[in-house]
Amino acid sequence: MRAELDRATIPGPTLADFQAARERIAAVVETTPMEKSRYLSGIAGTTVYLKAENLQRTGSYKIRGAYNRLSQLTPEERAHGVVASSAGNHAQGVALAARELGIKATIFMPMGVALPKLQATRGYGADVVLHGDIFDETNAAAREFAATTGGVFIPPFDHPDVVAGQGTVGLEILEQVPDVATVIVPIGGGGLISGIASALAQAAPDRDIRVIGVQAKNAAPYPGSLDAGEIRPVVLGPTIADGIAVAKPGELNFEIISRTVDAVVTVSDDDIARALVILLERAKLVVEPAGAAGVAALLTGAVTALGPTVVLLSGGNIDPMVMERVISRGLAADHRYLKVQIPLPDRPGQLARIAEIISDANANVVEVLHTRHGSGFEINEVGIDIHMETRGPEHAELVLARLREAGYRPHIGES
Repeated sequence: MRAELDRATIPGPTLADFQAARERIAAVVETTPMEKSRYLSGIAGTTVYLKAENLQRTGSYKIRGAYNRLSQLTPEERAHGVVASSAGNHAQGVALAARELGIKATIFMPMGVALPKLQATRGYGADVVLHGDIFDETNAAAREFAATTGGVFIPPFDHPDVVAGQGTVGLEILEQVPDVATVIVPIGGGGLISGIASALAQAAPDRDIRVIGVQAKNAAPYPGSLDAGEIRPVVLGPTIADGIAVAKPGELNFEIISRTVDAVVTVSDDDIARALVILLERAKLVVEPAGAAGVAALLTGAVTALGPTVVLLSGGNIDPMVMERVISRGLAADHRYLKVQIPLPDRPGQLARIAEIISDANANVVEVLHTRHGSGFEINEVGIDIHMETRGPEHAELVLARLREAGYRPHIGES
């Protein structure tokens, strides 16, 4: 938990800066919808709203900070163009902002960037340079290019103009949900949450609005850094939430967050995948994994909603191929897609008997794999992997119980 808030000590943008940024970006930035979620409200026991920045232009909140930064460049700086490095949302935000302001933009992206993000960035008019297999290589090349050409490097989160632009989301929240008590925000480098938390603290000085950050478990530098009172980088692990996979907090962002944010929690990839599926089914909203982190925190109980609660859906830019894999993972995490490994006696009719048991339990078999090879089988046994659709944890356990009652030894496998 943060210490007692002293609004006079918050570094970075002032309330006047946030208000000026909002006027500055109004020509290109949408005031995104605030959707009430009956499903999440029922789980949380209080009213829950979804702030749909996934419906923002370019598919994320990033256009806010990018446009606010670019619009304040001098004529000489504009003439030299702008440079950025990004694997996704920041690239598109800078590209669109540059196009709207008539500034040449060069965006460096990793070699393996998803095709939809590459096409979208080029579609906004930016010159895209593919460089590096990892983002650090891409970022270094972009900074070298900016230094060589005189172009202005546009950071994704660690700049007061960027923070001021992202913080306009906080001003919208106060207008759309005046009695808001809790705000839940995904965190990567910290640009969005530092802007929102600072704007809320300064625009509503008589209120104690809780602001909670959420990071992916395998990419979470903020909890350790906040505990230590100083920036502590981490080694990134694999995560589906690439939009918030940042190894080191921004310096300005960390200073603001340490004074204005109540807590930072983490969620697993399975939690995020399940949240993404729920948003598709219940809210009819397409959200990228990073954008679903806040909902994941609410679903898992990592965050307790106190009073009217706003959850930020920070972006919706997801590759359809990635979406297919994430949906499968989310269904498996919710036990609606079940993979079961069963050793069987090597004699005719066993598969038919297994299929009948599953059918009688009202589950649906979608795939069957059969093998006589592998460890864990007796000499007279074969193994089958059965993939089936169920209606959730209770139904999945019913299917397993029916199989055990029939004398089989089902084991849940990795999906």
